[in-house]
Amino acid sequence: MSAVLPGAPAALQRSHEGVWQIAWRRFRGDRVGMVSLWIVAAFLVLIALSATGVVARNWQAEVGVSNAPPTFLGPRPPEDLGTIESPKGPNVDLSDIDPLAPRYKEWAERAAQLKTTEPVRQQTLPFGGDRLGRDVLAKAVKGSEVSVFVGVLSALLATLIGTLLGAAAGFFGRRVNDLLEWVYNVFTAVPDILLIFAFAAVFGRGIGTVVLILGLTGWAGVYRQVRAEFIKHRSREYVRAAEAIGASAGSRMFRHILPNVSHVILVRLSLLVVGFIKAEVILSYLGLGVPVDQVSWGTMLAEAQSELILGYWWQLAAATAFMALFVTAFSLMADAWRDALDPKLRGAA
Repeated sequence: MSAVLPGAPAALQRSHEGVWQIAWRRFRGDRVGMVSLWIVAAFLVLIALSATGVVARNWQAEVGVSNAPPTFLGPRPPEDLGTIESPKGPNVDLSDIDPLAPRYKEWAERAAQLKTTEPVRQQTLPFGGDRLGRDVLAKAVKGSEVSVFVGVLSALLATLIGTLLGAAAGFFGRRVNDLLEWVYNVFTAVPDILLIFAFAAVFGRGIGTVVLILGLTGWAGVYRQVRAEFIKHRSREYVRAAEAIGASAGSRMFRHILPNVSHVILVRLSLLVVGFIKAEVILSYLGLGVPVDQVSWGTMLAEAQSELILGYWWQLAAATAFMALFVTAFSLMADAWRDALDPKLRGAA
């Protein structure tokens, strides 16, 4: 019987744990990894709430004045423009030195009317407003939905393609390896920008297109590392033992070798997520990213370029803060999982 009695020593109980059970136990002992996991989970919950319309539903609404600065003090009524008087007396005509002087009285009356007849539209905007008066915080929350979706899904697609092809090339070798190496060399010989334009011309524009473009152009690095790891592990004793007891090729590849190289895959995955979130900025700037009726961290950074020249820094700060927090937390979480799954460190657990 393989069951372990409740009173058995801890070392004996641990010897019967699976690879993922050991990895989770080691991961829970990493405080930085657990904090990062909670931050990533909070982002995922925020994205789900944004997708269902619970938060940031009216991110396109003009709730403030153009380029409203960040404030926590609530809305302020428009100030009275008052009347303009000459230093030499109220009866002096200023039109000869100021062409707009005849309009000052009209504007002052309009401002007084706004105080009494029209409600104030400006709301409390902790992160300020953009050039159209939209809430920057709501845009950053809604933008996380697109950017994280694009970054994570594209990285998962690229990692899946690279892992499957690298595992097949490294495990089977010979003709399979030669064929996949030829595909890899041809694929990497074409500049990335040409591949991006080619895929964009075929699939059109949209979020799905961005995911496909990044996923289909980013698998090469994963393939190279996974192939090298499978070549190294396919002749080791535990794989030969599995083959001796009748394990199939698929079982040896994905049940025995893959868990022992998963730490390498996680490192590449974390790098791809970070790189693809940044790549979405470039694609949006080139007009190949998200549509104009949607928002992402990339479109916010593109808009902030012109605003920063005028001194409006808050949209840049909001997008950068959200992106930096998620990217840092995801990278630290992936590093913690890498350490937990590393077979060289697993034996010391």
